[in-house]
Amino acid sequence: MEEKPRNLREMLAEAKDTSELMVDLAYAALYFGDPDMADEVSALEERMSDLVQNMRAVSILAVRHPKEAEGMSSVLQVISATERIANDAVDLARIVTHHVGIPRQLVADLSAAEEVSHRVTVADGAGLANRVIADHEMPVHMGLRVMAIRRDREWIIDPPGDTVILPGDVLFSRGTPEGMTNLRELAGSPGWAPPAAPHDALTTDLDRAVDVLVEMKNISEVAVGLAYSTLVLRDLGLAAYVHHLEDRLDEMKDSLELWVLKAAADGVDPSALQGLLQLSQVAEDLGDQAQQMAWIVEHHEEVHPILAVALGESDEVVVQYSVAEGCDVADKTLRELRLATDPGFTILAILRNGQYRYRPRGAMRLLAGDELIASGPDEGRELLANLCGHHLNGDEDDLSLL
Repeated sequence: MEEKPRNLREMLAEAKDTSELMVDLAYAALYFGDPDMADEVSALEERMSDLVQNMRAVSILAVRHPKEAEGMSSVLQVISATERIANDAVDLARIVTHHVGIPRQLVADLSAAEEVSHRVTVADGAGLANRVIADHEMPVHMGLRVMAIRRDREWIIDPPGDTVILPGDVLFSRGTPEGMTNLRELAGSPGWAPPAAPHDALTTDLDRAVDVLVEMKNISEVAVGLAYSTLVLRDLGLAAYVHHLEDRLDEMKDSLELWVLKAAADGVDPSALQGLLQLSQVAEDLGDQAQQMAWIVEHHEEVHPILAVALGESDEVVVQYSVAEGCDVADKTLRELRLATDPGFTILAILRNGQYRYRPRGAMRLLAGDELIASGPDEGRELLANLCGHHLNGDEDDLSLL
């Protein structure tokens, strides 16, 4: 790394952002069948290795008294889980670089996700070139945000809005599949069409396995997001729900392995089955790492204050707002609200009648009294609060009804 963060808080925030970016890019490499994008994951692995080493050294040096050891142990546990998440991303990327086969049906199903990651290179003279990111208002007009920029060998993770995009920059974004078409046009990149499902029908067991694996991917990503939310909010209910998701991933992995074995007996190409098994292992391990972080809260271990501060200052903030009676979002579906476009927030879970509903779909209708747990850009936090019928009084945790 060319520049090292100045303190543990900054390093923790950067490690969280980097590990999540690596997972996004690894899945995108799989989706696009892009070995170059998979190589980007390997490049970020070196950055993560430096971060992890520095964080562990600083954590050890920061303990000056035995009483401080318990609190710092929670920091070390989060560092280890974040490192494992990054390693899982590398394992995902190797499916592409090692040419491990996967069913075409799986790639087509991944394209139906509400959010996908994308990579474009900005051409000289393109609409994006030589302008700051904020000029384009991407979250509003395209439903996506720039997660990182690679400029030669330099990485700019979570670039601020006043960052000037230069010709030759490689932009990594995440958002709606529809927005990717506009982004490619502005970047001067050639057109692209999403993969289509094959015409030949898959065997029943393999088709089930693909469906389960797509669901495992979604659950594992939500589990990681909720685990970070658990540490920021110190919410026992969230911790228990992360545990529930981890248990569910274990069960789904067992079912998927059984279906894959049945598909093998039906004469399906074993190389594709190998890819499915590797993907399920990664998704299950992501759930394990989420559980490791949530375990700290679930078992009433001391949560070092720096964790909530650092994770709250990372690429995306995590907020929890209730839906007030008569507010702008009440009695509307998520599809109607288009919160992913403006204010750019993803609903991780909804707490309704004491039960969490993870990664709700577009047809979900928000009701007064719902508790929304969402992640998104800091600059969109106030707008989301207003939509839910609240007003922020300076402090993100200081809410008052409008």
